[in-house]
Amino acid sequence: MPTYTYHLSLGSNLGDRLAELKKAKELISSEIGTILLESSIYETEPWGIKDQPWFLNQVIAVSSTLEPKEVLRKIKNIEVIVGRTPGEKWNARHIDIDILLQGEKVTNNGDPIIPHPHFHNRNFTLIPFMEIASQEIHPLLHLTIEELYMSCKDTGEVYIFNADEQDNPL
Repeated sequence: MPTYTYHLSLGSNLGDRLAELKKAKELISSEIGTILLESSIYETEPWGIKDQPWFLNQVIAVSSTLEPKEVLRKIKNIEVIVGRTPGEKWNARHIDIDILLQGEKVTNNGDPIIPHPHFHNRNFTLIPFMEIASQEIHPLLHLTIEELYMSCKDTGEVYIFNADEQDNPL
């Protein structure tokens, strides 16, 4: 049975954002596979719809024997468990989980689309991704994550999250 490495993006801007990320990672560990690497948690400016709370974002690397369709099915289930409800695209949410990459795999016929079609245009995914896998290659653009970040036109603010500055002790 083959093992795959998935890079997933996690984001939350509703409720106890840290707790939402923690719960999602616990469920990913039990339902999808072993978390190999985790970036720092970043506080990020909303992308798409600006008039909403800022997000906490993180990128993780997960080792799994599951195929992409099964990973996506489990991700959607985890999002519901953590509190996501259907809503407007790019709107506030308790949790959002996206598959960014699955190594060199390219899937562009149906769900999921891998690599994620927009992650290379978004600071909130590139910066945490660069922290854990700066030399990972985008299989369609043939650039490293660091090179993608250096050429990214996104001006969205991204800061390492410090819970002590938020009156939200860990």
